[in-house]
Parts: sequence; C-alpha cells; structure tokens
Amino acid sequence: MNIKDIRSQFPILDQQVNGRPLVYLDSAATSQKPIRVIEALEKYYKEYNSNVHRGVHTLGTRATDGYEGAREKVRKFINAKSIEEVIFTRGTTTALNTVAQGYARENLSEGDEIVITHMEHHANVIPWQQVARKTGATLKYLDLQADGTISLEVARRTITPNTKIVSIMHVSNVLGVINPIKELAQIAHENGAIMCVDGAQSTPHMKVDVQDLDCDFFAFSGHKMCGPTGIGVLYGKKHLLENMEPVEFGGEMIDFVQLHESTWKELPWKFEAGTPIIGGAIGLGAAIDFLEEIGLDNINAHDQKLAQYAYECMGAIEGLHIYGPKERTGLVTFTIDDVHPHDVATVLDADGIAVRAGHHCAQPLMRWLKVSATARASFYLYNTEEEIDELVKGIIKTKEYFSNVF
Repeated sequence: MNIKDIRSQFPILDQQVNGRPLVYLDSAATSQKPIRVIEALEKYYKEYNSNVHRGVHTLGTRATDGYEGAREKVRKFINAKSIEEVIFTRGTTTALNTVAQGYARENLSEGDEIVITHMEHHANVIPWQQVARKTGATLKYLDLQADGTISLEVARRTITPNTKIVSIMHVSNVLGVINPIKELAQIAHENGAIMCVDGAQSTPHMKVDVQDLDCDFFAFSGHKMCGPTGIGVLYGKKHLLENMEPVEFGGEMIDFVQLHESTWKELPWKFEAGTPIIGGAIGLGAAIDFLEEIGLDNINAHDQKLAQYAYECMGAIEGLHIYGPKERTGLVTFTIDDVHPHDVATVLDADGIAVRAGHHCAQPLMRWLKVSATARASFYLYNTEEEIDELVKGIIKTKEYFSNVF
C-alpha cells in the first residue's frame, strides 16, 4: 500500500483545522470518501438521475443497471450465493431491525432465548429488547472475559436448545476485538438457533465471506467503508428471507395489489419498499471497487499495524488506560486519569486531531468497563504512524494542560 497515493484520493484530508493539519482519527464513526465515490454520485445525479425498475426510458434503464450492478458487486464482495440474498437498507441499524421485526417477532415466543453480549452497539441491543418484550422471549447476555473477549466455553454454556437467535458484532466499535463468528455460528446451529452478525466494524477492514462464516444474517453500512451515508446491506440466507414478511409496505415491493389484499415481489425487492437509495447504492459500488483494488488483506494488515503501534505508544503514557485486548483491529479506546473524555477530544480538536468521545452507543459496555465514557481513536487505510505520533503528542499536551489547571 502506498499511503501517499491513497491519501491523495481523499480531498477532505488536505485541509487545516484550527490552524493545524487535519488528523482524522474517527473512521469507526464514519470513513472519509475517495474521489471515485464522490464522482460516481455526481455522475449519477448529473447524467442519469432517474427512478429504477419501472421505467423503460434510457435514463431509467441506466439507473437500474447502476443500482442492480451495485447489488452484484456487494454479492461478490461478501460472497453471497445470489443477489436474492442482498437487500439494500439505510444502514446496519435498519438491517438489524429488519431481522428483529421481520424474523424474530414472527418466530419467537415465551420460553425462547436471544443471546447477545455486553459489548454490542445499541443497534444490536434495543431491537432485541423490543422483540423480547413483545414475544415473551428472554434476552440473555454472554459474559465477556476480563479483557473483553469471548470465551467459546462460556458461549457453549450460554447458548442452549432454548436459544433461537444469537446476534453478535463481528468487531467491537469500542474494544477493537475480533469475535469468533464462525465458531459461534457453529455453536448456535448445533442448538437450532440462527446467527445474526453486526458487521459494521468488520466489513471495512477485512475480507468477509458470509458462506465461510455460515452466518444466517449479516448487516453492514456503506459510510464506514468509503461509501455514502444512508446506504447499507442486509445479507440473509435465501430460505430465511423467503419465509419472512416485509417490515415496510408500499411501492416497489409489490407484485399485485387488490382492494383488500396484495402480494409481494420476489427476493430481494420485497424488502425494498418505496424509491430505493439509488445514488447511495451506486456510490457503495464505487467504494467496493476502490477497496478491492487496494485489497482487503492489505487494508487489514495496515489497520492492525497502526492499532498495534498506537497501543504501544499510548500504553507508555502514565495515567492512560486502554480498553480491550492487545490483539485488535483499527482502533484504540482509552481514558486519562482525572480528565473527562470530552475534554480530551476538545483539546485534541484544538490541534486539528479528530477523535470520538462518549459512550459510543455502547452504554451496557461502558457499565461493564465501569466508566461513564471513553475517548476513541480509530484508523483506516489513509492513516499513518506520523498521525499517531501527533495523537500521542496531543494526549501528553492534554495531560499537562489539565494538571496545570487543577
């Protein structure tokens, strides 16, 4: 990977913030977009903006080809068996809610179990809380080990024949831990449960093969992998999707509409009600092209190298605490003694360094860690070790500032 060449394709990085060169370390929240993606969106809106599927005119055909062509790119990207298993959504949250409302609410009842972990993003907690409340099912939490990792032995004790759904994130947006999804899916299937995966933080950083993982559902967002906001994907095994009812109704997803009843289109369109996210899908397709040209294995190696470098450099700072195991990908979450994470982020921002601070939509995990909030620096293919050096300098400056103030 030639980082200089890669960075040149992200115009937003070439700017100053508060009089200092921008150091963008918040890609776990949203990644920046390369010129290719921006131009793909511009080209669609400037040259062939049209609705898809129903029109027979030239612009409509071009838009449909772009939209459905992006679906095929997604299929190859995650190694789904067919395009019928690839549903476009607004993002990971919508995709997980589709599973919860379209599958779980229809198939669970009192006495059934849903298993998740304490590390989950709220998007993989609240939908299951709602399903449990509506169906009488029990929501169970798989206990984490001291370093925030999952023990397969504990998983085997927690997942039982009463378990119907296991839903776990592939990579933690706080701890950076990579969870053993393939092994967890095997345990789930041995007990007759389905495996649902929140892939928001893994898909941008590593090669995902849904057939190898043998997950039943897999959700991810475009905006974390160099694509536009407002577009995401739900992968589902065909036989499960075929037996699910849509969760949204209206145009595009129907076959025939009578006065008192209607029928639905075949997969995947029965889950895509209304005018779809056409520009977003086309932009996501361009992002996939970009990432595959660089190579997901190269991106993964680069991100892990940066994470290890940051872990070592930051770990040497007195009074700084890093959360999660040493083996991680793409991010470092931390606190500094006697300094609130929001203050850390504010002082760093004054030097042009962008990090995230707060509970990171993971309040159960914050309570498990016994903190109210943390700061998080997250890395992607365009970041460098020099930027981490700037982060370390900024953290030391922050410590000195607050020690003098108080």
